Formats: sequence, structure tokens, C-alpha cells
Amino acid sequence: MRLGFFTACFRRKPIAEVADWASAQGFTALEVACWPYDNTRDYSSTTIDVEALTPEEAHEINEMLKSKNLIISSLGYYDNMLHSDPRQREAHLRHLTKVMDAAHMLGVGLVGTFIGRNIELSVADNLKEAERVFSDIMKYAEDRNLRVMIENCPMVGWQQPGIPGNLAYSPELWDELFKRIPSESFGLNFDPSHLYWLGIDYIQAAKDYRDRIFHAHAKDVELLDEGYYRYGIFGSQLGSGHGKTFWRYRLPGLGEIDWARFISILYEIGLESGTLSIEHEDPIWEGTEEKLKAGLIMGRRHLAQYMP
Repeated sequence: MRLGFFTACFRRKPIAEVADWASAQGFTALEVACWPYDNTRDYSSTTIDVEALTPEEAHEINEMLKSKNLIISSLGYYDNMLHSDPRQREAHLRHLTKVMDAAHMLGVGLVGTFIGRNIELSVADNLKEAERVFSDIMKYAEDRNLRVMIENCPMVGWQQPGIPGNLAYSPELWDELFKRIPSESFGLNFDPSHLYWLGIDYIQAAKDYRDRIFHAHAKDVELLDEGYYRYGIFGSQLGSGHGKTFWRYRLPGLGEIDWARFISILYEIGLESGTLSIEHEDPIWEGTEEKLKAGLIMGRRHLAQYMP
């Protein structure tokens, strides 16, 4: 299994600079962030500008990465593919096709995104929309020999305070999505941190959905007793953002995920040829590039002790 990280934490740093640093630290994979260059969403970046990428540039990127013993494990563009504003939705879907085109040029077999949510519709109607929208996305992907994976982040408060903004965060919803979008090329970028604070057994979920896990995120989580006491499981009703009122994300080894057991399960379910990718959203180890890099190094060291 390769050990990498999601480049979204390096905002707009060119891939050559990210690769130089990653290789020097012993990483062997990059999950490459591919948001539009003018995007302002938190935890997003443009490591490769897919709007401008040419086949010649894709070849140069691959040769550069090969020289550093790195691969691209996935291209990632996590945005709301069911946005209630038709113009916003169309822009997101159009950019996702550009990401898939870039993946095809680069020879990368995986593209990661979100389902999202139309906040004006019921969950049932959102699932009908997801079936319609993602059936077209999967046809586009399969024509290019790509697999599409959804990260299981609830994105609480993304469109409305206290409400999940990405309808792909639980086994109940996964079952419905896989029934409606039956393509074997449609799966999960499995992140145990979200399941943990939701109270879902991430070990059992990894076993149960072994055939749908294409890639895994290494993000830890810490439950905050004071927040739990003050807000309860529904979180703050007067705040905003993505929730995080009784938990916070941490780097691997600084939270409550059992990484020895989780990594063992990843090998057990057949992900030994895949990638475990650190997603750095730890508020303690961000704010400067020096702290960000130190955090990634700590995370890599912790995970590496459980990998051959």
C-alpha cells in the first residue's frame, strides 16, 4: 500500500514543488487537488489546473513524478454536484468533466468528488436527482476507463446550519446510492474519521463495503467532551460552518482512530495495492506552511509503523 497525502492543504502550490517535498519526506503517492483556480472554498486547492492541461504537460508531469518515485493516486474535486442553483450545478459538473479528462490524459484511474445536496429538496428527491446526475457522470467516466469515488463526509452546515450537505455519509445512504447507481466503477474514498464521530463502526463498515472502497483517507478525529455537553449530537444550533462543535479533525495518531487495526483491515479487504492518503484538516497543525509540513511528517511517521 502506498502512503500519500491530499494536496488540498498546499493551496495553489505547483505540483512540481509539492512533489519535491513529498518525495524527500518518503511519501510515494499524491492525491491531487483539482478545484478551479479561482475557487475560494476552504480546504481546496489547484495543484493541477485541469482547465489548461495538455497531453504534453500531462506527460511531463508523469515523467517528473516517476523520477521521484511518486504516483498520482487520484484527482480530487469535492464540490456540490446537486447544487440547488442550476448555474452553480452546471459549473460544478462541467469542471468535474474537465477533471475526468485530465485523469484520462494522466493515466490516473480514480477521480474523487461529493454527491452533495439540493437543500431545497427532500432526501428522497435528492437521491432521485443523484441517480440521474451520476448515471451521466458514470457513463462519462467509464468511457474513459475511470472509476469515480465519493468521500463519506457529511459536510454538516454546508448549505444550511445543522443539516448534512453531502448525502453519502452512512451505510443506509451508500446502499441506496449503489442500488440506484449500480456501476462497479462507482465507489468510496473511505474516511474513518467521519464515521467515528457519527457513531458508526468504521471497522465493520470497511469490511461490509470492501468491494466499494477504492482509496482511503487517513484523517483522525478527537471528540470534545465540553462540546458534547453543550451542544449534543446535533451540534450548535446558533453557529455556522461544517459543524465540528463536539469534535475536531486531527492528524493520524493525534485522535481516537485505531490506525493499527484500520490499516490491518485495509490489507485484509484487498487494498494492499491501493493508497492511504493523509487529509490534513488538523487545526493545531495549520496556519503556516512550516506547521502544515510538520503535521504531515508526524502523520506519515505514525502510519508508516503499521505498514510493511
